[in-house]
Amino acid sequence: MDENEVIKICKALGDRNRLKIIQILLSGEKCVCVIDEYLKITQPTLSHHMKVLGECKLVNSRRDGKWVYYSINKDTVDRFKGFFGDLVIGDEGCCCGK
Repeated sequence: MDENEVIKICKALGDRNRLKIIQILLSGEKCVCVIDEYLKITQPTLSHHMKVLGECKLVNSRRDGKWVYYSINKDTVDRFKGFFGDLVIGDEGCCCGK
């Protein structure tokens, strides 16, 4: 995962509502109407949050009739977690040699 992807995800998760959406989706795929029940925000605001989460590939969406269902994109989450796992500093110190 490159720096730009990480920055985009961090910015997306820096919003309280988007973080709540991710927490809601951790239990599985949800219809947008279910997400709306939890957050109690306007439909345009929810659409904006889902767009941001989709643009950084944190969530997948699928349409079934008039409903849209969202789920966590496990590949992106695994790559994001891997990025932070690689940040562990060993005995040799930081990358600048100090």
